[in-house]
Amino acid sequence: MERTGPTVRFSGLLAVCSATLLAAATLVVSAPTVSAADADLVRNGGFEAGLDGWNCANRSGAAVTAPKRSGDYALKATPAGNDHAKCSQTITVKPNSTYTLSAWVQGSHVYLGASGTGTTDVSTWTQSPAAWKQLTTTFATGPSTTSVSVYTHGWYGTPAHYVDDLTLIGPGGEPVVIPAVPAGLKTTALTASSVALSWNAVSGASGYHVYRGGTKVATATGPSATVTGLTPSTAYSFQVSATNAAGESAKSAAITATTTEGGGGGDTKLPARALVGYLHSSFANGSGYTRMADVPDSWDVINLAFGEPTSVTSGDIRFALCPVAECPNVESEAEFKAAIKAKQAAGKKVLISIGGQNGQVQLASTAARDAFVTSVSKIIDTYGLDGLDIDFEGHSLSLNTGDTDFRSPTSPVIVNLISAVKSLKAKYGSDFVLTMAPETFFVQLGYQFYGSGPWGGQDPRAGAYLPVIHALRDDLTLLHVQDYNSGPIMGLDNQYHSMGGADFHIAMTDMLLAGFPVAGDTGKVFPGLRPDQVAIGLPASTQAGNGHTTPAEVNKALDCLIKKTSCGSYQTHGTWSDLRGLMTWSINWDRFNNGEFSRNFDGYFGN
Repeated sequence: MERTGPTVRFSGLLAVCSATLLAAATLVVSAPTVSAADADLVRNGGFEAGLDGWNCANRSGAAVTAPKRSGDYALKATPAGNDHAKCSQTITVKPNSTYTLSAWVQGSHVYLGASGTGTTDVSTWTQSPAAWKQLTTTFATGPSTTSVSVYTHGWYGTPAHYVDDLTLIGPGGEPVVIPAVPAGLKTTALTASSVALSWNAVSGASGYHVYRGGTKVATATGPSATVTGLTPSTAYSFQVSATNAAGESAKSAAITATTTEGGGGGDTKLPARALVGYLHSSFANGSGYTRMADVPDSWDVINLAFGEPTSVTSGDIRFALCPVAECPNVESEAEFKAAIKAKQAAGKKVLISIGGQNGQVQLASTAARDAFVTSVSKIIDTYGLDGLDIDFEGHSLSLNTGDTDFRSPTSPVIVNLISAVKSLKAKYGSDFVLTMAPETFFVQLGYQFYGSGPWGGQDPRAGAYLPVIHALRDDLTLLHVQDYNSGPIMGLDNQYHSMGGADFHIAMTDMLLAGFPVAGDTGKVFPGLRPDQVAIGLPASTQAGNGHTTPAEVNKALDCLIKKTSCGSYQTHGTWSDLRGLMTWSINWDRFNNGEFSRNFDGYFGN
């Protein structure tokens, strides 16, 4: 598929003069009242013990010897990409008490704040002090508050900043003790790939760790969790422990749970008929930029195009909104995130799409695989997204010579992608939305050709998506092959079908639902997907891509696949009444074309 920072206000001269006269007239300077019992509650606030006691997001912090305000060390925190280098510490406090938070800072756009106060969370910041400057703020705790998080951070795209001598002055809370061992561990639900657990809440616990066979596999803030990524019809042993700031309890008594037989993935609460579209979020083209808040309600799944790698083989995926110079009407990061939340509140799913025409991604090493998992997780967490769309094109996926069985791939770029996606699915659980948008060359062409072939010489990319789809079929929410920008492809009737009319979409979609022998080998049959896992991919307008299909022809294809009417010369191998819907490139091009594609979808399905 083709492809801010904070506001600074300056007070006026009148305000400055008024403040000066007031101070001179009253000759009174107020300061927070500190009782004799108050103490500095911050652990390692001078960073003399490195980062002991501190949690700095994405390894953004380090203890350095210069510049420093006192002692031997200070904190250096470096924002990168969409990360603003937040370093935080959780501190035990007393309810209904007053605290003064202070730190000395240096650098560009440095923030100091406290959250979880139980009343009004506070923060303060300074723009760009060249020398050390003290930031101070106060807050009161709520009637049931026993801990708060204090933090510092910089701003997106700014240089490193420095922090030293951070203090929190106020009455200390009661000593924290390690919580008791959880009791009552039991199974509450089973699927083919997951086990839901619950246990009795433990007094004083701030969280829980879930263990499978002695290995920690999940964390939870309350007394329940679901462990995913399991194998059907398999017995597993589980234990749970309780944690807080003082440490972790011993593990509970073990229980055994056995997953059910078979079963598909995709419990993602999509509507029975879903409209999927790509939103040009990181770039502009002739269709114009569409703000997230302006995406019409017709779209059920919104794929953000695109997350792209820092290099072809790094696995390090980055995403950023379109630059203002390229997209003058682009929204701010805060507006973008708020609009995503609003879409999700309305039942929509918002995914990060990785790749696209220009984003070649080759996970040729385990290091690249791990970087992919880490960086994609960061994007998902930063924007609060619902999942991942894999739109690997070009030379991202290919099969090594001798890799001839889609059921047991050996090519590193294939094996590592499967492993990476399984890790993401396991991390985010059963509601994680996974979609794929391969081209026909990588899927249906596999009916004739697979990789370089048994004797070599073929294009090694032919059918290269098949092992990925097959290995992830139980986790796959939607496959929407791009039925455009394609050459003629042979269907199950052994006839070639070409883009632009209903016939092409009928033949290509029927192959996905009926399954087919790979490279003509009846001993290696790619099993069909469930109809609810499949959507048809089309361009939204003639400008969006080769193979535009008129609304009348789109409706013929839907009639044939869903109702087995209007089929023409191609006869489907089933009546696919649960076909999920349509995908298009793109939301932007559909708006440019006066919403023809989405209006036709809504009209056909009576939305």
